[in-house]
Amino acid sequence: MSRMDDVPQGLPMERDAGPFDPPRRITALREARPVSPMIFPDGHEGWLVTGYDAVRQLMADTRFSSRQDIGILHIPYETPGMPTPTEPSPQTPGLFIAMDPPDHTRLRRKLTGAFTVNRMKQLEAQIFDVAERQLDELARLTPPVDLVQEFALPVPSLVICELLGVPYEDRETFQTNTAKFMVKDQSLEEKMAAYGAMNTYLAELVMHKRAEPSEDVLSDLARHEDLTVEELTGAAFLLLLAGHETTANMLGLGAFALLENPEQATELRADPNLMPAAVEELMRYLSVADIFYRYATEDLELGGEMIGEGSTVVVSLLAANRDPRRFDNPDVLDIHRNARGHLSFGHGIHQCLGQQLAPMEMRAGFAGLLRRFPTLELAIPPGEVKLRTDMNIYGVHALPVTWMV
Repeated sequence: MSRMDDVPQGLPMERDAGPFDPPRRITALREARPVSPMIFPDGHEGWLVTGYDAVRQLMADTRFSSRQDIGILHIPYETPGMPTPTEPSPQTPGLFIAMDPPDHTRLRRKLTGAFTVNRMKQLEAQIFDVAERQLDELARLTPPVDLVQEFALPVPSLVICELLGVPYEDRETFQTNTAKFMVKDQSLEEKMAAYGAMNTYLAELVMHKRAEPSEDVLSDLARHEDLTVEELTGAAFLLLLAGHETTANMLGLGAFALLENPEQATELRADPNLMPAAVEELMRYLSVADIFYRYATEDLELGGEMIGEGSTVVVSLLAANRDPRRFDNPDVLDIHRNARGHLSFGHGIHQCLGQQLAPMEMRAGFAGLLRRFPTLELAIPPGEVKLRTDMNIYGVHALPVTWMV
């Protein structure tokens, strides 16, 4: 069989190996050819990168561009509601995840200055308070309850509101619109309506911060007079989306994973000092923000393959984090593992700004949940848990749980 006979037609999406594992086809591709050609639904001949070393190398090389305004980024799965792109997208001001240096460097430096170690330390006590208050609310309810609605969503919402200076009473507005924005299969009109509503809201908020700054990240950014309102709005959108969606889904899916691995949950209850390592391992094991894209700005060699200029390159962080060449028994959740070096926060210049914040939220959330609810269990069979296979960030739509009252 020639190496081209097994080229995937589009990105394998079905979670056929279980709710926490990569699709079987992706795992097989990683073992056979970690940098694999892939035919996209629109006919584009691009690439899928699944091996740990190749993903790290790609993410560290800015010749694999994050910009969407210099070439067409092809989508690797069918999107019935979306038109096929025929030209590059205009750059959105402030959306630094879709920028390269020097624009990325200029914005990122200002953001890094707002995410200081000191501020994160000050926030840590507040995060534990937020988690405990939400657990108090949970304990007042009569089970079964949806852990996503009652815990996994509110905790990061409260934290990100506190950090950015977003009024908590506005949380339903941004929760609804960010959720709509993250749906894969929807029309361009629906996506743009959700984005437009968020943009209008955030533009008003950053103008208010510029006029009357307070002690929060958006006020810090608004003090930079060289940043336009459009740039501030784009950055605020990204911080709100990334800071809320990823952590909410990690709390929901992570709780599911711990309930499905009760011996590990028991160990964590007995020894809370294991929690920091457990959180790193859960991030590696679940990799809720999985699929990312790059655009080859020139002919580039990666993992023994030649990537042609203009190619769209799709990266699977979940596949890379499950690479047996990097982690022993990678498909096993092991809270004793040293999972540092996982790629769940990305790598290189786009490494996630929330890499201190998110683990704090998870340590507080999981530790509190296990301590306060020692008899916590799923209220439905595991196979009936509704997975977020329709969303750009993976997780569970709902997690019905119960406990002995």
